[in-house]
Amino acid sequence: MSGMDLHRIPTTPQDRETVFAAITGLGGRDLTLPAEVSLTPPLLVGEHWVTAPGASIERGVLVYVHGGGFAHRMPALMNLFAARLSQATGRPVLVVHYPLAPESPFPAALETVIAAYQALVEHVPPSRVVLYSESSGGSLALGAMLGLDEASRPAGLIAVSPVTDLSLQSPSIDTNAVTDSGVDRRMLGFLVGQYLQGAPADRAPQSPIFGNLSVLPPLLLAVGSAEALLDDTLRFAEAATAAGIKTQVDVYEGLPHAFTIADLDGDQSVFLSRIVTWLAGIQ
Repeated sequence: MSGMDLHRIPTTPQDRETVFAAITGLGGRDLTLPAEVSLTPPLLVGEHWVTAPGASIERGVLVYVHGGGFAHRMPALMNLFAARLSQATGRPVLVVHYPLAPESPFPAALETVIAAYQALVEHVPPSRVVLYSESSGGSLALGAMLGLDEASRPAGLIAVSPVTDLSLQSPSIDTNAVTDSGVDRRMLGFLVGQYLQGAPADRAPQSPIFGNLSVLPPLLLAVGSAEALLDDTLRFAEAATAAGIKTQVDVYEGLPHAFTIADLDGDQSVFLSRIVTWLAGIQ
């Protein structure tokens, strides 16, 4: 059985201040995409592509499944972050715009993610595809992979602060509410309720942790230790490891939900560098 590879990534007080400033200042941020970044699809599949200079589809494709509580989307922010991912990995990024709750409840978003992936692998071998997901998008990406056969599985899946248990059984939802950036049981209950609209919360694929995890690809899970969703990541990692899945977990000490917003600027961050290293290890 593969063992869970757990890493605790140290941060400094300055790191934490930078993350807090990035989160609180997001509303006034310039989200203009650099002119050299291309939005032209490299394949006749999918609607939203972001390709940084020098990135090539020959290296593979990242499929980006965004967060937002199943109900929100910021296309400009997503494109900017996708450009950072493309620059760091050298791969074009297919950004999935799935239908949002409450107008489109479960399973509409999940079905869209599955359809986008299946359409892509008709053009690109699954072995050259990796999924990148965050928060509620992590729930969708992990859930989408539960129904694939072995030949269709991607090379790997990255989930940052994923929501893995919509029945909200993780203890950190309560214990870390005071250290997270506005994420608590009340917020999560509201978002989950308008997404599920009566569908059971304690079943897969809507809650991936209750599924057959032995079918998943290699996983990189990242989370801040201050997050209300910390245990959603750790519990899922333990279950995936027990199912025989090669699982790496990076816990960023002291960081809250949405900490990756701070990676939009500056040189390549520790977070992006660790993604690149992990990708090299699974290819």
